[in-house]
Amino acid sequence: MRFAVDAHAIGRRLTGNEVYIRSLLNAFAPVEHEAEFITYICGNEARRWVPDRFRTRLIPANPFVRLGFDLARKLRQDRPDLIHVQYTAPLDCPAPVVATVHDISFLEHPEFFTAARALQLRWSVRRTVRTARRILTVSEFSRASILKAYSHLNPDAVVVVPNAAATGFRPTSRGAAKASVARHFQVGKPFILTVGDLQPRKNHIKLIAAFAELLRACPGTPHELVIAGQGSWFAPRVREAAQRSGVSDRIRFLGFVDDDDLLDLYNACEFFVFPSLYEGFGLPVLEAMACGKAVACSGTSALPEVAGGTAWLFDPHSVEQIARAMIDLVSDAGLRARMERLGLQRSMRFSWQEAARKTLQVYNEVARPQFHARHAQMR
Repeated sequence: MRFAVDAHAIGRRLTGNEVYIRSLLNAFAPVEHEAEFITYICGNEARRWVPDRFRTRLIPANPFVRLGFDLARKLRQDRPDLIHVQYTAPLDCPAPVVATVHDISFLEHPEFFTAARALQLRWSVRRTVRTARRILTVSEFSRASILKAYSHLNPDAVVVVPNAAATGFRPTSRGAAKASVARHFQVGKPFILTVGDLQPRKNHIKLIAAFAELLRACPGTPHELVIAGQGSWFAPRVREAAQRSGVSDRIRFLGFVDDDDLLDLYNACEFFVFPSLYEGFGLPVLEAMACGKAVACSGTSALPEVAGGTAWLFDPHSVEQIARAMIDLVSDAGLRARMERLGLQRSMRFSWQEAARKTLQVYNEVARPQFHARHAQMR
């Protein structure tokens, strides 16, 4: 069979979407040896993330050109048995569609987006969901949300395939990690880490307020708050909040960081905090746990499902609760050690190899009729 994958996110710093498709492709390679794969990418540099035996074809980065006609044209040439996309299928798509919808925050929380982006997603995802043969999603929380929002869907058509931390995220020497962070980012003091683009739903503004409260409650605390994540239209408001906090000299914005630096940041930090207001999965929580770090995170959306009782959960709308979690983790080394051990064990329950097997099962269910029809025409 011939499987096509829209991998335009690879190499374009599209954070969770890029990590997802990159990890899935590399997990396919050792699991599926017979099927042919065609991956559509937006630049030659993306090829290094694609398994060698997978065919690659270039498509435009511009979404209007890519989805408007170019991807559909290439699909007609390549004649795959299906196309796997994230959120949005091309117009006039000639192949059966498997669509991954990580979450529907654009419906449930449109305030997290620009008005134009929320409108575009409402239209394009509704159109894709209506025609897709299967919908993949990453948590039971997201599955329930999707079925509620798109009530016409057959529940059997919406399949949960959880994410996992990439195998590169693992405990390393903390001393070496701290030295690398000090060298690359000039962060030499103990620090609390958060990871996420500077956008509304990541809730950086309340985290900054809670960090200021931590320093007021524990004036001898030497820690800094390190924020790793690229900017967005919302970034000026986050930076303004840091300036107004009274502790801006203790807050570090690193911008986008690659996986190697992120590994060092996870291993060097005192603990990880993730106050997001809404997540379809929350991969940074699992990455931090895989690196052996204690995690404090929101008790909302899919995060309790992912953390599985091994993280300190708080109300992300409450500055007091976020601060309390950080105060306790800063001051109680025994608590941190216990949570580090439990979180590491929890992270091992998720696997990209298992995600690949489940995804390939869906591919085969969708592609088999198309495959037989194509070969019947050739005889």
